[in-house]
Amino acid sequence: MAKQARSASRRGGKPALRLAAIRTWHTYFGVFIAPSVLFFALTGSLQLFSLHEAHGGYRPPAVIEKLGMLHKDQVFAAKPKRRPPAGANAQASKAPAKADEHKEAGPKLSTSLLKWFFLFVAASLAVSTALGLWMALAFGQRKGVLWLLFLAGASLPVAVLLLV
Repeated sequence: MAKQARSASRRGGKPALRLAAIRTWHTYFGVFIAPSVLFFALTGSLQLFSLHEAHGGYRPPAVIEKLGMLHKDQVFAAKPKRRPPAGANAQASKAPAKADEHKEAGPKLSTSLLKWFFLFVAASLAVSTALGLWMALAFGQRKGVLWLLFLAGASLPVAVLLLV
């Protein structure tokens, strides 16, 4: 018995205290990154079905388009596209119209199922993160520290974005 006590003290003390410290740090990190996790889960779910890009007759709302750019390219406003050289239009009109001959049949069933599964994963991630955030802020021991970490996690990306 004494031998077990000595080996436990050499390994870092009481396991309950170690687990409490891990749980505390997990809460701090989770509250800090929760705003970004929610942002990426929500904007990523829009990108699954290309709702952030114009295609066919669809034109996304400006806010969804800008959030998609922020998710993919870490910029809020796209750089203006360069105009093609003057001779490029003439060469493009001479090219055969083979692309128009073959209409795409649409995505495969497996691709559609995978997109819907990933939408479910993104929604579950958002709900799980929101619940974890609520538990931390409602029942956490150091509410002031947790609220500061949450506000820092939400405002730091915005501040960095405004600096660019």
